[in-house]
Amino acid sequence: MKLVTISLPDGRSWTPKFVQAITEEKCIGCGRCFRVCGRDVLQLKGVDEDGAYVDIALGDDDDDDSEYEKKVMTIANQMNCVGCEACAKICPKKCYSHAPMQTEERL
Repeated sequence: MKLVTISLPDGRSWTPKFVQAITEEKCIGCGRCFRVCGRDVLQLKGVDEDGAYVDIALGDDDDDDSEYEKKVMTIANQMNCVGCEACAKICPKKCYSHAPMQTEERL
């Protein structure tokens, strides 16, 4: 297996690392990662007392926070990730795990 590597215009190589998971127990739902990601990868969710996800209407004054115990970030559209790792770089709790893409080597 070979890692996918990109050649940058100045000749340097870069290996994108794509989001794999968010450690929910560490996440404080601050939304910093959501704001820095321009690719619609993430979604903020509420977690109720049973551990089930509850949709949150962002920016809605009618947000009923009594429906959930806490907020956490989730991966909604993993295929939109471009591997920049901006989410992990801004996360104050280091919740993210990323991995490079591997391809089969061609002969």
